[in-house]
Amino acid sequence: MTFVFTAVLCLGLNLGQETSMSEGNPHKPTLSVQPGLVVAKGKQVTISCEVTTGAREYRLYKEGGPHPWRTRNTPKTTNKAQFLIPSIEQRSGGIYRCYYKTPTGWSEHSDPLELAVTGLYSKPSLSTQPSNVVNSEETVTLQCVSTLGFNRFVLTKEGEQKRSLIQESEFINSTGQFQGLFTVGPVTPSQRWIFRCYGYHVNSPQVWSEPSDLLEIHVSEADQPLRPSPNISDPKIVSQPQNYTMENLIRMGASILVLVLLGVLLFEAQHSQRQTQHAAGRESSASFMVADTWE
Repeated sequence: MTFVFTAVLCLGLNLGQETSMSEGNPHKPTLSVQPGLVVAKGKQVTISCEVTTGAREYRLYKEGGPHPWRTRNTPKTTNKAQFLIPSIEQRSGGIYRCYYKTPTGWSEHSDPLELAVTGLYSKPSLSTQPSNVVNSEETVTLQCVSTLGFNRFVLTKEGEQKRSLIQESEFINSTGQFQGLFTVGPVTPSQRWIFRCYGYHVNSPQVWSEPSDLLEIHVSEADQPLRPSPNISDPKIVSQPQNYTMENLIRMGASILVLVLLGVLLFEAQHSQRQTQHAAGRESSASFMVADTWE
């Protein structure tokens, strides 16, 4: 009897714990940051933790830091809590998560948010190979170069929150520099292609150099990709060269007409000159005959 009672009690406790965990596990919150994921040293940063069910206590956790890193209590139930960093420093770079408390327990942690701080090292240089003017649908190679021994280089595109590419550093024997090569494209004229690059050391991946100067790739709209040969069965494609042929025929006809008119005018001028000379000859002959008579 005692064994049965103990088993039932344990089963009840287990069920109670499972129910409590299920009820105390609300939807995970969403973590965001302003002005962005990549922030210059000394700038103000606001990290927001948002929920759908509402909460009164929020916690922000930074990997490698104290747990929790920050706590925010609100007098009333709210759907958002903001954590302000007045002046971001090197130690502020890292990976963050947030979670919140409800009457039934703590929520899941949010998805990780990686915040990078820039301006801790001198800037690298960014260039294109071979040129920053390319045709539509082409791919471009970008070269990020620095004299500092960065382990990795990062390429970011203006207007996007996410990081575009990360490349391992390569040493250039001929120049004694370190480089990262990035392939971008295919590029199109429908959007702007403006980039910066940074360097960082692997032991502090969220602490970056100053940004390189902006580099814009100009996509030539005049040199669009070559189109397939015209399909005779497609009247829209065939009609274009036919229109050009008609225009050329019109131009040729107009030129011939002008030449004909010039020829007619030249012929009339020569004919009129001959008539004038012939009339002058007749008058001269008549004058000689009159003189002979007078004699």
